[in-house]
Amino acid sequence: MKTIPLFLLAIVLTFTACETKRRSASTGWAYNAPSSGGFEDKSTPFFAVPGQMMIYNARLELDVKAPDSLPARLAGVAKRYQGYILEMSTSRAVIRIKADQLKSGVSEIEHLGKITYKNISGQDVTAEFRDNDIRLQNAEKARQRYLELLAKAANVDETLKVEKELERLNGEIDLLKGQQNRLGHLIEYSTITVNYREKPKPGILGYVFIGLYKGVKWLFVRN
Repeated sequence: MKTIPLFLLAIVLTFTACETKRRSASTGWAYNAPSSGGFEDKSTPFFAVPGQMMIYNARLELDVKAPDSLPARLAGVAKRYQGYILEMSTSRAVIRIKADQLKSGVSEIEHLGKITYKNISGQDVTAEFRDNDIRLQNAEKARQRYLELLAKAANVDETLKVEKELERLNGEIDLLKGQQNRLGHLIEYSTITVNYREKPKPGILGYVFIGLYKGVKWLFVRN
């Protein structure tokens, strides 16, 4: 049995290590899971806890062959998943899609180039949403009571005092409604940020080593 020369073995090991690193970079997930739950792996549903209100955001970095064509393709992803574009430039795009379709949307974007980084993070806003809702209900009840007092005001001084309090309550109610609408929208739509650049092209020696690697890989690995 012929032995493999040491220099050839070293090349094989080097390229094998590079390939392993490349694959883990292109397929790995870097999760920032919420402390109250979240997901453990790619097969776990995002909405695993009934009644839990989550805001999910995804961030991806891609190396692509034709960066100029990517904005239109990402706009297509946003449209297909009932979303819209927040930002679009020659190197960065921010889109929002329906939260229950986040996995599918991210998976489609992954195939637009070579993934160099991927992160999906979740924020539990259940307590904040419910707290705002209670405050809103209390403010609306208080406003109703002041409206009843306004109808019974006996003089101008009482009227002015009640109207001043009503003005304060109206401002608080508008603020709380705005916060609830914003949270509700972010719960319904997940934000995906994509940073992309042109895929680096190897030089002359790079192509030589790529060819050598493919040849060596063919000797040891058969699909």
